[in-house]
Amino acid sequence: MKSNQANAELHAGLFIGGKWCDGTRQRKIEVINPSDESVLGTVADAGKEDAIAAVDAAYSAAGAWAATPPRVRSEILRKCFELMLRDAEDLARLISLENGKALKDARGEVAYAAEFFRWFAEEGVRVRGDLGTAPSGNNQILVQYEPIGVSVLITPWNFPAAMATRKIAPALAAGCTCVLKPATATPLTAYAVARILAEAGVPDGVVNVITSSTTSEVVNAMLEDSRVRKLSFTGSTAVGRTLLRKAADQVIHSSMELGGNAPFLVFEDADIDKAVEGAMIAKMRNGGEACTAANRFLVQRKVADAFTARLVDAMSALKVGAGPDPDTDCGPLVDSAAIGKVAELVDDAKARGARVLCGGEPGEGPGYYYPPTVLQGVPQDAKMFSEEIFGPVAPIYVFDTEEEAIQMANDTEYGLIAYLYTADVGRGMRVSKALEAGMVALNRGLVSDPAAPFGGVKQSGLGREGAHHGILEFMEAKYIATAW
Repeated sequence: MKSNQANAELHAGLFIGGKWCDGTRQRKIEVINPSDESVLGTVADAGKEDAIAAVDAAYSAAGAWAATPPRVRSEILRKCFELMLRDAEDLARLISLENGKALKDARGEVAYAAEFFRWFAEEGVRVRGDLGTAPSGNNQILVQYEPIGVSVLITPWNFPAAMATRKIAPALAAGCTCVLKPATATPLTAYAVARILAEAGVPDGVVNVITSSTTSEVVNAMLEDSRVRKLSFTGSTAVGRTLLRKAADQVIHSSMELGGNAPFLVFEDADIDKAVEGAMIAKMRNGGEACTAANRFLVQRKVADAFTARLVDAMSALKVGAGPDPDTDCGPLVDSAAIGKVAELVDDAKARGARVLCGGEPGEGPGYYYPPTVLQGVPQDAKMFSEEIFGPVAPIYVFDTEEEAIQMANDTEYGLIAYLYTADVGRGMRVSKALEAGMVALNRGLVSDPAAPFGGVKQSGLGREGAHHGILEFMEAKYIATAW
């Protein structure tokens, strides 16, 4: 964002077919600043007619975009990367304002989000087909990859830039057009990204962005349209199940990045200082509002007291404050419902005997603040053992044996990510293999990388984002049998 665009960034219309419009309902959605509960800005409120108009625009642009040479698409994506870096500080501030995350976290998100444009600019020119001879020798087997078609992209509020670019970039690299439906809590960043896409030369209609207070209505309208061939969703498992049922009616190809319940295993031979350092990243990135956040700290008994004491010191040292304040380490949660959910889980754990070592009570308003919290002696029947906390709360559980740790870690319907600290390489690889998760961070507190396949198993989703896998989610294999 340039300074003369600042007001536009806080008030946005729908972006359909390369044009900004107020939508058929002529209504606005207020965007709340979670740091002080003030009205930050407004965006247009789309109805199902607007949703279909967005699909119309995407469908009309689909043929030309699919026929655009991969190198041309690649150069446009590269330009998007460069423009995001140019506007990085303004984008970070916008994210912090509407999401509440600490400015330092928002800066990290912008850099991460931009990398998806660069990565898929490179991947877009490297899609290879296959050529082989049928075992019978009667024909050649030729396989080519084609864009899957009009794609509906639904993103959450916790990473409003990165979750958008992680879907838009591979879709465009594959030759697909799309409709992005961002979360109504954090829509301003999505519209800022739309402006960057237009400036970079993305043709009208290739990317459309709509926001709505009646999400089910507009999403259902799009999924009922036979021209939509792809759904990519990031959000809760409960909503993901509903969307999968709806997508089944039109047999729409679906990618789902859903909930998590990440275990963080610390074995007695681990470097405790490094384990605490990794724990602070895994737990407190985005204030704990992440599907990859460490949700259950499983610590071997011999080092449990030492790890817990150091974690309490680190959590207690964090400065809680308004997201845009450069000195803030932990900003507010996104809204009052988030505060209520975290408080409910903590109160449930306390009622079952957990001891609060720091934090443990919501902050006073204005703003949706919950302090960094560490709980000890949390029983496995506490709700937070099986439910995502999605906040700055670290519950400690103790184990004795490797087998017990694996059993506890896998005792969940989710399987997105797991964290593991040990000095024994053999144990590290053995336990990593035994953990039921799509991703494992071995002696690391962070795994996210545009060059790596991101996704989970069990109830944590379907498909992968990033890496080469990400672009193939937006392509279909066509087999041609021929002889020469």
